[in-house]
Amino acid sequence: MIKQFCTLLFGLSISLYANINKEELNKLNVGALLVKDIGSNKMLYAKQEFKEVKPASLTKVITVLIAIEQGNLDRPVTITREMTNVEPTVAGYKPGDVIRLKDLIMAAMIKSDNDAAKAIAIAVGGNEKQFVKMMNAKAKTIGMKHTNFTNPCGYDIRNHYSTPKDLLVMTEYAIKNKQFNNISKMNQHTYFSLNKNKKFLAYTHNRLLNSYEYAVGVKTGYTSKAGPCLIARAKKDGKDCLIVMMNAKENRWKMAEDIFEQVFVPKSLKNG
Repeated sequence: MIKQFCTLLFGLSISLYANINKEELNKLNVGALLVKDIGSNKMLYAKQEFKEVKPASLTKVITVLIAIEQGNLDRPVTITREMTNVEPTVAGYKPGDVIRLKDLIMAAMIKSDNDAAKAIAIAVGGNEKQFVKMMNAKAKTIGMKHTNFTNPCGYDIRNHYSTPKDLLVMTEYAIKNKQFNNISKMNQHTYFSLNKNKKFLAYTHNRLLNSYEYAVGVKTGYTSKAGPCLIARAKKDGKDCLIVMMNAKENRWKMAEDIFEQVFVPKSLKNG
C-alpha cells in the first residue's frame, strides 16, 4: 500500500511540471522553436519544426561527436595551412602547431573555433570532403531525415541545411555521450600546443552557462543567414529540458531562461 501511494505521489508530482504558456511562446520573435521534456520524452512546444533552416555552428555538434566516437582523443594533430584557411571565429593556430584532438574538440564546441572544426575534419576524415560524407552518413543513421551537410563548421554554403526537428534528434543522440556532455557544459578551456607550448584559451559564447545555474549545454550558432541560434539544455529537480531556437530576433538568452523557468516551476505554484 505504501509503495503504491509513493508511486502515485511521484506520478502526481511529475504531472505538476512541464506546463508552459504556449500563448506566450507564440509571441516570441523567433524563426523556429522546439521545447522538449527529455525525461518524459514529451514535446512541450513546437513552432516550424520541419522548416528548412541554416544550422550555422550548431553543425559542430555532429562534427565533434564523430571525433569523440572514433576515439583516440589524445592523438596529436599537426595543423596545416588548409586547416587555418577559415573565418571568422578562430583559435589562431599556425601551420606546424601540434594540438591534441581532444583540445580541438573542446575548442570547436566551447568557443566554436572554425580552425579547430576544420582540423578535426581533416584529421579524422583524411580530408574535408570525406569527413562531410561521414557527417551525412551519421546524420542518416541517427534519424536526421531532412538534413544535408556540406562543411564541418556550419558555413552558409549551398545545400548546407537542416530542420529544427533534425537538430533536436541530433542533440538527443549527442547527449547520450558522457564525454560530449562534459565538454558542452564547460564555459572555458585552456590548453597548449604539444610542440611549441603555445597557450590557447577557448571561452564559451553560451551566456546561459555563466548566468543560469541550471544550464548544462549545449551549443550556440550564428551566421548572417541563420541569425542567432541556440540549442540549450537545463536540468533542475530531476527535470531535463532541451530547447532548439533558430533565428532569434530577441534576446535568445533571456528567452531560453524564461522558457526553462516555465518548465521547471510546478503548475500549482503558477496557479497561485
